Amino acid sequence: MKTIKLRFYSYLNKFINLDKTKNLELINGRYYLHHYRGRQTIKDRVESIGVPHPAVALILKNSEPVDFSYLVQPGDLFSIYPPLYNFKLPAEKTLLPEYLLDKPKFILDVHLGRLARYLRRFGFDTAYRNDYRDREIVDIAEKEERIILSRDLGLLMRKKVKWASFIWNDDPKEQLKEVFNRYSLSQYYQGESRCVNCNSKLEKIDKEEIIERLEPKTKKYFNDFRYCKKCDKIYWRGSHFEETEKLLNHLKES
Repeated sequence: MKTIKLRFYSYLNKFINLDKTKNLELINGRYYLHHYRGRQTIKDRVESIGVPHPAVALILKNSEPVDFSYLVQPGDLFSIYPPLYNFKLPAEKTLLPEYLLDKPKFILDVHLGRLARYLRRFGFDTAYRNDYRDREIVDIAEKEERIILSRDLGLLMRKKVKWASFIWNDDPKEQLKEVFNRYSLSQYYQGESRCVNCNSKLEKIDKEEIIERLEPKTKKYFNDFRYCKKCDKIYWRGSHFEETEKLLNHLKES
């Protein structure tokens, strides 16, 4: 058996479960000794420990940056870092492919239906179905340049995954906070929403065109309406809108 030494920074340590990971031991409370056989890349070794490659932004080998294809050597010391939200690494050092779209688009796995509705509510193009297969998610993400959000580590470790984040929280509001912080989403929100059911863009519609479908109090107090052609659903800035606006303000302050 050969041995390398690794140190993971910040939340990357949350991915690691010593009880379930073979050939791994923690020393001095900070470093891991990892035992392996044969010729191995650092990417293979990191993912074998439980850390998906999209969660890794920088790997230093004995203080020098290396990419995922580096073949580990016995005695190597690695420092492994997640994305730093308020700091952009130089292109020659980061392991994360550059995301070129002006505004983030997402695709979510089957566990994140409530989060999908929240993201659509705040105007983010969010693909979601409760019957997506993992391969389908990866293919759509690649074709449409979407960021994958998932609770499934196996999905995030698929080779073709470029942009992705693991979602830690069970509560949808906390999940939303994770995503807003990770991708600095507050800067993109301009008060517009998408259909929370189907993700379609909403169109402005004249009140007189839909007045027969409105409840008496809605007719009386509201004049600005949006319409989803696909779902035949009407939206207005009622109590639910105000509640989610308060949620967004809380996210900005926290």
